[in-house]
Amino acid sequence: MIDQICLHDALLEGAKEVFETMVFMDIEESLETDQDIENWALLGSITFKGGMEGCLSFCSNVSCAKAIASNMLGLDANKEPSEEDVCDAIGEIANMLMGSVKARILDKFETLEVSIPSVVSGRKLENNLGDGANKILVKLNIEDKHVAELSLLYRENTK
Repeated sequence: MIDQICLHDALLEGAKEVFETMVFMDIEESLETDQDIENWALLGSITFKGGMEGCLSFCSNVSCAKAIASNMLGLDANKEPSEEDVCDAIGEIANMLMGSVKARILDKFETLEVSIPSVVSGRKLENNLGDGANKILVKLNIEDKHVAELSLLYRENTK
């Protein structure tokens, strides 16, 4: 059995690694509980199954998602990424985060199979895995300009 502290640390360390090496942005965990993402947001999610099943998601407002896409693509400050580029970037963030977390926890499970990421936009987005699911939520401060949320919903398989 894996504990929530271990998963929280895997999420945060994985996010720091991905953002530092692939997005070129500094992130820190935000301990401010009143920080909310603006109403309209993008949510990139990826599901997994095996010794543990669930969903990892990254949610940010549109301005944060555009900044992430611009950094990933190496765009000039005066050029804005297309909507397609922004969605692709958020999907890739979910994918890279899952890969980084998976590498940190795979020794606890025999296998974890991962889906392709999906991205949705809307208001007050959240994932739900149903009864018996555990949830870990990590609020992020990105470059002292943006807030985002990283969440892991999971159930351990006992078969």
